[in-house]
Amino acid sequence: MESYRNIWNNFFNYLQEHWSIKDFEKISAEHIAAYMDYKIEYYPSKQYLEKISAALGKLEIALKRFAKNIHGVEKEYDFSIRQTILDEARDLKYVVNNYHNRAYRKPELLIHNFKNPLHQLAAKIQHEGGARIEGVALIKTEQLLGTKQDNITNTQKGIIFTKEKGGKEGEVLVSLNTYNELQNYLLQNPKFKINRQAYYEDIKQAALLSNETPEASHGLRWNFAKRRMFEYAQAGYGYEESLQQVSYEMKHNRASITLHYL
Repeated sequence: MESYRNIWNNFFNYLQEHWSIKDFEKISAEHIAAYMDYKIEYYPSKQYLEKISAALGKLEIALKRFAKNIHGVEKEYDFSIRQTILDEARDLKYVVNNYHNRAYRKPELLIHNFKNPLHQLAAKIQHEGGARIEGVALIKTEQLLGTKQDNITNTQKGIIFTKEKGGKEGEVLVSLNTYNELQNYLLQNPKFKINRQAYYEDIKQAALLSNETPEASHGLRWNFAKRRMFEYAQAGYGYEESLQQVSYEMKHNRASITLHYL
């Protein structure tokens, strides 16, 4: 009980700091997914991540009982996304003991081998712009902000405005081809939306066809970080400044976070 309570307290502190949520009955699957992803990016042990998932599962039960006992209503809470995310990250160990390069050797081939064209498009956005999974799982027309010059590569890029981990907002820059593909899709559909579990399964089969180790969608962010560091270097930026700028683009704050990807 104490173990679960400690995890709940950490989760509640996160909600207050990143989402300005103080009423725990307002917790949704979106917050659960964001918190799990938040923890994964700091490389917890497999056992700790499993404990977090279990504690959040108990929180779901507790909130349902609270709603019934206090309000006399059946309130629907579904935190099953925690298990999907845990499955994606099941091989995680302490990074200092089990570090390995999670970037894909041939990300373009991997993306080519996706079965679902929507998954292909989502993977392109992650690979080209460094977006997290929650940044590509749902995209609406108003998030497309046109094009601008990327001063690092001196090329025109499309701008997708995303809200990711803990409500962090910012631009994701992608190639014009990818941007136009997304724009054309949104002209014919009210929103771009993918199922996270189906996306994960598509990545696994694409990795098999590409002779790659499945690293979930997070591996595409590793590819982005490595490539972007090189682009900053070519543009004349120093090492420390490059680390910081890539960290900002990946919606982190500290430059040291980028080191995990290199």
